[in-house]
Parts: sequence; C-alpha cells; structure tokens
Amino acid sequence: MTKIVHVYRTFFPDTQGGLEEVIRQLAKGTLALGHEVKVFTLSATAKNIEQIEFDGIQVIRIPQWIEIASCNISLRGFKEFREACKWADIVHFQFPWPFGDILRLLVPSGTVTLITYQSDIVRQKKLLKIYSPLMNNFLGSVDRIVSTSPNYLKTSPVLQQYKNKTEVIPIGLDEDTYPLVENELLVRMKSSVGEGFFLFVGVLRYYKGLHILLDACVNAEFKAVIVGAGPVEKELKQKAQVLGLTNVVFLGFVSNEEKAALFELCRAVVFPSYLRSEAFGVTLLEGAMHGKPLISSEIGTGTSYVNIHNQTGICVDAANAESLRNAMNKLNGDDSLCKEYGKNSRKRYESHFTGKKMAISYVELYRKLLTEKSIKQGLIEVGDVNEGL
Repeated sequence: MTKIVHVYRTFFPDTQGGLEEVIRQLAKGTLALGHEVKVFTLSATAKNIEQIEFDGIQVIRIPQWIEIASCNISLRGFKEFREACKWADIVHFQFPWPFGDILRLLVPSGTVTLITYQSDIVRQKKLLKIYSPLMNNFLGSVDRIVSTSPNYLKTSPVLQQYKNKTEVIPIGLDEDTYPLVENELLVRMKSSVGEGFFLFVGVLRYYKGLHILLDACVNAEFKAVIVGAGPVEKELKQKAQVLGLTNVVFLGFVSNEEKAALFELCRAVVFPSYLRSEAFGVTLLEGAMHGKPLISSEIGTGTSYVNIHNQTGICVDAANAESLRNAMNKLNGDDSLCKEYGKNSRKRYESHFTGKKMAISYVELYRKLLTEKSIKQGLIEVGDVNEGL
C-alpha cells in the first residue's frame, strides 16, 4: 500500500475545473486499488486550516492569502504540508503552480516526488523570465515528470529539456463516478434548453476561445450551450449581447447530474481553446465517454490526441471563427456523420482514457519510483528486482 499526497492550488468543493476533476479521478482510482490518498490545497473559502472529506478523499485545506497571475499563495500551512509529506511515500505535484515550487523545498530529503505537467506557461511571458530559475530547479529536482499526451511532450520546449525523465500517462475518467441521469431531470433540462445543441463545459478563461465560438454563432441555424463560470464570463455575455445572439445560452455552474443530462441532450461537444494553455481538455474526454462527436482546435496539444480529425470529430484551425462555424454546420446537418464520430469517440475513450487505466499506470510509476529509491539507498539490489519480475 502506497501513501500519496496530491498537491495543487485548488480543489473541490471550492472550484469545478478540469484539473480538479483529474485529481479527483486519480485519487479515487488509486483508493480503489488499495492505496491511501490525501489532497493538499489552498482554499479561498476556508477561514482556518482544516481537514475535510470530499467524495471519500481526505482534503487538507489551507486558507488562501492572495492570488497573483493565477498563482494562489498562502502564508500558512507550511507545518501541515511538511507533516503530510512525512506521512507520504509519494508527493505528487501538478504544474504549473509557482507556489508549489516553493512547497517542494519543504519536502523531506529522500521522499519520492513527481510532477504531472499540465501546461506550458503561455500568457505570463514577462513573469516567466523571473520565474524560470525556480521552475527549472523544480523540474530538475523531482524524480519524474509526466506528460498527459505524446503530442504535448513533442511540442513543449520545456518538456524537451527534460524528456529523459518524462513519461506519458494520458488523463482518464471513471464512468462509474458520474451520476446516472433520471428521466425526470432529462425532461426538465430538455424543456429548458432543448436538444441537439453544441455543448461547451469548462471554466470561462481567456484561452478557452469562447469569443471565437460566439463569432461562429452569428446568424447560425445551430444552438450553443455554454456551461461554467470564470474570469471572462462578464465580457463574453456582453459580446453575445452586442452580437445579438439568441442561439447561445449561458448556464453558469450546473450540478453533476445536470451536466450529465446536457451531455446526453447535446449533438456534439465544442471545445474552441486556441492557446497551448489548453494541454488536454477533460471536457473532450467527457464528450467521448458519452459517445458524442467532438470539435476542437489544432493547437499541437493533447486536444488532438483525444479528438482525431475525421475519426472522432473535427479539428479546426485555431482562432478561426469561420473554420469553427463550418465544422458546426457540417455536424448540424449530418446525423449519420454525428453517429459515426460519436461511436468512434466512445471506442477511443474505452481503449485509451478510462479512469482505471490512468490509475493503474500511475500506480505502476509510483512503484517503479519507490523501487529506484530503495536501490539508491542500498535496501535492495537490482538483481532482486529482476527476479521479482
């Protein structure tokens, strides 16, 4: 049994983003395999340092002090972090989060550490120049780096510097952790937003390309439903109003049950992220899990590892409203093509992206890293490992 601490700047129930879902999926997957898991996170709502349970996961929440350039910072919780690391066999960070680089300095010597590399730092280029020495120290100090797709490993200049210590483990989702949709809810959601629409789900951030989606919806016959909230929500709604869009619905945050109903009711998932800040796209996985065709932008990241052009859906030119509109029109007018793409996306989910597959891959990596540690410490010989295999 391995003890794992996941470290990230935010987690449920404070926020509902793709990375929070990834950590939840990985935590529940490794718990199901008989391991122990804790999540160490900052919280904008917690008044005091506290331990709570969320969906069967032990969560250590530290009150957040400030957030600067998407970096949550706290002046408390260092003792609690150190104690969590002493308890753990593995300390598992998510990158990027510069404050996590500082926390790494508190991890006891000899403790196995790894990073799941979610994204290059794209927007804060000036801050990156200042941050780079700390970042390189962080990436260089951990025992292993995980890229979520071969696409991102190949196209990231940062990961290429550390490719000899980087492995690829795709994100996965466990279907059993998603709620079943009761018919009553399905009827209610259908009466509210209809069916056969294009669905976006996610935090409304600058790189999600929703301004491009709005442009693509001008005078269109199709309908788009946008689920989520975030920093650019206000300006997106203002843009929709200026464009006179009556075929776009903003739903804000919805429950997991309502989200599942929307996936059932939609025609396809649309995911117009246009910058490398979007490294994977959990919403695309959710769409594939529900057997839906996918539309995404070609940005050289994991989105095109999930969505294979002309197989599971359509990959459009990034930041191109006309290209996006053409793809949506194509699917809107072709039921048989939607059915074919949806069937293929479901098959790809089953073969590549299940939560169990992700959890098993990480557990195997954890074991390998702990074995390497034991060899370095002289606790076991290389020959003993080979005999065990």
